[in-house]
Amino acid sequence: MRTVKSRLHFAGIAIMFLAILSAHADPLITYPLRIKKHEIRAEIASTEQERLRGLMFRDKLAENSGMLFMYPRAEASAMWMKNTRIALSVAFIDAKGRILNIAEMEPHSEKAHASSGAAAYALEMNRGWFRKQGIKAGDLVEGLRGLPPAQ
Repeated sequence: MRTVKSRLHFAGIAIMFLAILSAHADPLITYPLRIKKHEIRAEIASTEQERLRGLMFRDKLAENSGMLFMYPRAEASAMWMKNTRIALSVAFIDAKGRILNIAEMEPHSEKAHASSGAAAYALEMNRGWFRKQGIKAGDLVEGLRGLPPAQ
């Protein structure tokens, strides 16, 4: 019994430590992207650690700003909102820069939102941003070609 309590205590401390590190992590590099006539400043999550952290523990996301998740290869992808405080929309994007599908996501939800095909990227924006801009599946995301490769 004591071993179980010790393990639970250690796990709790480890989770709190990771949350603190994530909340105070260095800002990621941003790149300009464009969809139709709309300019976006996207933080780039190109490493596994950056993709796992995503927008967790953030309280806000600036207007016309988002996070671009870059994957080492295009494949079926899914996102969830665990530990994410802000409501987001995600656009799954293929290797040619075409939006495959867009999903609306609720804060703290563990529901998986999946790509409709092989996604090389996923772009998270404030919830409703794509709809408000008239952006839909099939639209092209410009500015992806100049990005460094995902790791």
